[in-house]
Parts: sequence; C-alpha cells; structure tokens
Amino acid sequence: MQHLAKISAIAALAVASVAGADGLDEPHLQIIPRTAQEIARIEAVTAPPTDFSALSPFEERTAGAATVRVRDNADAFSQPSANITFADELTFKVGNGLFRKLWVSSPASTLASDGLGPLFNARSCQRCHLKDGRGHPPEPGDDNAISMLMRVSIPDPASYGAKNFALRQYLATLPDPTYGTQIQDFAIQGHKAEAQISIVYIEDPITLSDGEVVSLRRPSYALTDPSYGPLHPDVMLSPRIAPQMIGLGLLEAIPAADIMANADPEDSDGDGISGRANIVWSKEFERYMLGRFGHKAGTPTIRQQSADAFAGDIGISSPINPNGAGECTAAQVGCQTAMHGDGDARIHEIDDEILDLVTFYSRNLAVPARRDVDDPQILRGKEVFHATGCASCHTPSFVTHRLENRPEQSFQLIWPYTDMLLHDMGDGLADHRPEVLANGREWRTAPLWGTGLTEQVNGHTYFLHDGRARSLLEAILWHGGEAESQRDAVIDMPKADRDALIRFVESL
Repeated sequence: MQHLAKISAIAALAVASVAGADGLDEPHLQIIPRTAQEIARIEAVTAPPTDFSALSPFEERTAGAATVRVRDNADAFSQPSANITFADELTFKVGNGLFRKLWVSSPASTLASDGLGPLFNARSCQRCHLKDGRGHPPEPGDDNAISMLMRVSIPDPASYGAKNFALRQYLATLPDPTYGTQIQDFAIQGHKAEAQISIVYIEDPITLSDGEVVSLRRPSYALTDPSYGPLHPDVMLSPRIAPQMIGLGLLEAIPAADIMANADPEDSDGDGISGRANIVWSKEFERYMLGRFGHKAGTPTIRQQSADAFAGDIGISSPINPNGAGECTAAQVGCQTAMHGDGDARIHEIDDEILDLVTFYSRNLAVPARRDVDDPQILRGKEVFHATGCASCHTPSFVTHRLENRPEQSFQLIWPYTDMLLHDMGDGLADHRPEVLANGREWRTAPLWGTGLTEQVNGHTYFLHDGRARSLLEAILWHGGEAESQRDAVIDMPKADRDALIRFVESL
C-alpha cells in the first residue's frame, strides 16, 4: 500500500501543477506558422465533398508526397516514405534493423543486444508488429499471444469523490501492486512469466436488412497461471492487439489545434457525437500534451511510444524509461535483482541514438496509395460513408504542420480517416478500464488507411482493439454508443450499399 500511496501522491502533485493543460503544446515539432493564404487553402481542400461522382482532388495520394506504390506482397507496409532522401533512407534501414533485432538476456557476449526482460512479451518490436502491420489475438488451441498484450490496473482511491475536477479526471488508475501495468507472458531462463491470457468467445447473431445473419464473437478474458501471487481483487483488464505502424509520423504532425477543433465533449451541436481529447503526460518534455498514439490515445509522441514499448514489451531500459528491470514491480524481487544490460558505456540498455533510429523508422513507414479509387462501387461507398455519418468520427483529411526538422511530414495533405479523438463506443466494446482522461467506454478513432491490405500483409482480417472482429462488417456492427445510429443504418441499408461501403473502406 505504501507503493500505491507514493504513486498517488506524485500523480496528485503533477495534476495540481498542470490542471489547466489544454494539449496544444507541441514541443516535439519545429513548426513554421501558417500564413493566412495557407489557412484559406487548407480550409478549401479539407472541406467535406459534395460531388461523389469523381475523386476529390489529390485523394488517391492518401499520405501526400509520402505516399508509395502498393506492393503485391506482405511488404506493403514496410516501405520508407516516398519523399525521403537517399541519406535518410539509410537511416531508415538502420532503424529497421533495430526494429527487427532479437534481444538476448544478460550477461551476453553481444553487449549491444543484451538486456532482454527478465519479463517480456516479445524479443523484438517486429514480433508484435508483424510486417509493420496489425496483430491478432491467439488462435484457439495452438497459438500464443505474441502480438497481443493485456493492460492491467486498479482504481485509484485518491480520485474517489475528489473535489478537484482535474484530480478526478487524471487520477483514474494505478498499477496492480504486484503485476504493474501490463502482463508479461514470457520470461528469461530462471524466471517465471507473469501469467497467460485466456479467451473464451460466445457467438452473437445479428440479422441484417436482407435476412443475412452475421455472427459477432463476444470475448471473455481471464489471466491464468499467475506466478507472483494473486492479482488485486479490483484489477481491471484491457486486451490490446499491436496496431499497424504506417503513417505514424504524419499523424504526429497534424496540428493539435486542428484536432482539438473537432472536439465536442458536451455535444454542443446535438448530433449525438462528442469526441474528447486525451491529454497525457510527456515523460520527455515533462508537461501535458495531446495524446495521439495507442488504442486510447494514451501516449503523446512516437519517441515515447517506442521507449514505453521497449520497457513494457521487451524489458529494455532507455533514457525515457531508465529502469533496467523493465516493467517489473518492487514486489517482483527476483526480477529487480537480476542482472540487467545497463550500467556499461551506454548507461541504459539502449541509448538516445538507438531510440532515435527506431523512432525515425517508425515515423517514416509509408502509407500505400489507394486502390481502384475511381471504381463506381467505391465512389458509391464513399457517398454512403458520408451520408451515414461515418465521417463525423473518421475525419477524412488534414494538412500537417509546415516543419523545419521533418521534411517528409511537412505540409502534406493526408487522408487518414480519423479525428484522433476519444469516443464512447458503448458497452459492447467497453473494457471498463480508464486511461488518463479516457473512460472505460472510450477509444480513439482508429485510422482507416491501409485497412484493406491487412489480409495481404498479416494473413488475417481481425480488427478492433482486441481483434474480436473477423471482418470489416463485424467491426462496424460492434460499434455502439456515439456510433449506434451509424451501426443501425448499416444494418438497415440495402445490401448493395452495404457492400459498396465495405469496398470503399477496403480501398483506403
């Protein structure tokens, strides 16, 4: 309990000092302000379409000048941005090598590769983000959870009944006192994995307008074989599959003000759709910033996301997360006292240079161009997408900041189909686990670009935060909460329109 009280007190002080944080601070970017003429051009080019008989201007280049041609194999998500320089392409390839590197436990003769664990989820970044694409839940019988992890936390009693609004909002959860913030289901020799993920599915049928029946698999999760004692009785579980990696640098370069302009937390326009920003703590810049990455937008930058994955998923320390024991808690004494890979000339198991290289690679994984964009069925699907209200959350386009330090992402018209905001998705998709400002029913709108290439890259068509949906149609039918009317419209619409809608999303 002393451990929990210490975390709670530190968090309370942090929140009290930044209660007015608005998320508009962007210290990770070197921004060149837009001119009045540029602002007018941006408003015109990102305006909602009115003519669905043809493409919108530049729509086929979904990532602007960074867009690459589509490869017809599993490497479709593993290309560098098309506008990268020859010199930076080498940097990208070095970063790719580090992303694919298999880490080993300490001590090892390969000092540049040691430090794995002692507890971990995977031995490399690539083993979770398979071919830089989307992970999947374990298959029944013979598969592990290599590209899926389980977040865990407990309610923070300090937030109960707090009079300070910011305190109530930011202090939603604490780590499980024994198992931390996620379950590591692998361990190095001499140590025990924390637990294993167990999933049981129940099939729920839904009948569509033409009599077609679609079955949704409803998962139930449990943790089996806990090795370090029982979890806290109030533990909250949140399964997460690894998301695809393409276009991250462009999402990071969208102006925070443009994202916040779409937020409507009180639904002031009465359309039933709110949208809230997650304002999260930056370990690197020691301030609150707009959350952009993760299924609940819990991380502000690609660099912090990379460092957190090294620590939590692989057990590797870095300047941002300096603990050589990774995510091990004080209750896991053997893990804390094990030999780690830090303490040599690098200080940490990876240094700033390695972290920067992996960040550069992650920032510059290119988005492939759209396919069959002028097909009449796809154009009809686009019209259905807008008429149904899907674009209210899946905002089609943005223009990125003009940047001094990132030419690949600078001033690009992009089509990610996300507003980057949190939305209440209803009880069906709720994990009932808060994350900073996100409550247990809220998820960040997932970008749709590259969705139709998932089967080509990863060999499956599993979608949503835990991969429960086995098709795009199932993913749509899981929508609830703010998207309930859109889901119902899809159920009730003619099959031809439903097929066109799916075909449009697959073209993105």
